[in-house]
Amino acid sequence: MWPDRRIIDLFKTEFPIVLAPMAGVMDAELVIAAAQGGALGSLPCAMISVEKAREQVNIIRQRVTAPVNMNFFCHKPVDANPAREAGWKARLGSYYKELGIDPATPISAANRAPFDEAMCAVVEELKPEIVSFHFGLPDPALVKRVRAAGCLVMSSATIVKEAIWLEENGADVIIAQGAEAGGHRGMFLTDNIAQQPGTFALVPQVVDAVKVPVIAAGGIADGRGIAAAFALGASGVQIGSAYLRCPESKVIGPVRTALAQSHDDSTVITNVMTGRPARGVANRVMREVGPISPDAPAFPHAATALGPLKAAAEKLGRVDFTSLWAGQAVRMGREMPAAELTRSLAGAALARFSALSG
Repeated sequence: MWPDRRIIDLFKTEFPIVLAPMAGVMDAELVIAAAQGGALGSLPCAMISVEKAREQVNIIRQRVTAPVNMNFFCHKPVDANPAREAGWKARLGSYYKELGIDPATPISAANRAPFDEAMCAVVEELKPEIVSFHFGLPDPALVKRVRAAGCLVMSSATIVKEAIWLEENGADVIIAQGAEAGGHRGMFLTDNIAQQPGTFALVPQVVDAVKVPVIAAGGIADGRGIAAAFALGASGVQIGSAYLRCPESKVIGPVRTALAQSHDDSTVITNVMTGRPARGVANRVMREVGPISPDAPAFPHAATALGPLKAAAEKLGRVDFTSLWAGQAVRMGREMPAAELTRSLAGAALARFSALSG
């Protein structure tokens, strides 16, 4: 039924659909539901502790026998720059004043840690079937350990050069992340946002450049998008934004409303929220300070000064300082259980294949 079974056979899932790991808005609950529907569930681990990662994987394993993908960031950490951060806080000063927050109050540093020895040890202990990375791959010694634990390695490429590098450095599967995709750009050999190709242009060029299976990501939210990805040579798809309004996601009420009211032109790529380019629905701070600001401290430190503003605004039911990460197809998301949505996506894609071949 599927024109290419490489991902199904490799991952041992019912469908060649990967639930995108969306840090901060999902946990084991959404992973389990997507897996029950036949997709590969991905657990975002970049913002949680070693203990929490272990706990979450154990919860998933108690509920489903499906394969698990643990996802990590592997950026090169940059030390906080006090002068830069002070300047950034000053830039946001009017918002602190408006919300009645004392800028001198100490605040917790933003937590987005790269894959390290401790997380690698947990991977070796838990042996997830797949380990995926964002922003390239970690140190070769760590990649070797992950592979030795029996895990498949997957990472995102935003340009062909990155895809070739990933294959040469141990990736078993490459996610071709088009410019339409929500969340952080997986870019690591380029920092030029203006040159990022869209999914339709990127996928066939990546497929031509590498031998490993390619998963298409960005702007795919229904059966038509899935069928189009396969027509371009992809062996699977990664879908995130379509799942944001599922009951199993941890998206808060005001954010759900903002996502539901979004249109095709509602998202922008910004560095204001974290210091690194990411696509999301434009909120107040992104519009007024960005969407790209030279003042934003390096990733993830830009998020630190936004923390108190986010908390205060959310108490008032506002998302002025909340990351609304979503792709350009966010409008196509649906409010239905994730397992049901997964089966609906797969069914619609198979129907589209039949119609096209008929």
